[in-house]
Amino acid sequence: MGRKAWYFSTSTDGSLSSAITYSIIQTAKVNGLDAFKYLTYLFEQMPNTEKFMDESVIKTFHPWNPDVQVKCQ
Repeated sequence: MGRKAWYFSTSTDGSLSSAITYSIIQTAKVNGLDAFKYLTYLFEQMPNTEKFMDESVIKTFHPWNPDVQVKCQ
């Protein structure tokens, strides 16, 4: 994907956001998850989580977490 997809980004921040999104989706796929289900899970669960910036809490959202594996395959 890379260069061609980022060609139309109008800012460095836009390119960075695209790269982060692409990385999250590809990591989900590599771990056997449905990317749409995983993104939906993240967008629904993370805002409702207290202290979601704590490292221990973030680990519960990793795509290789067994609970996430069950919910997003």
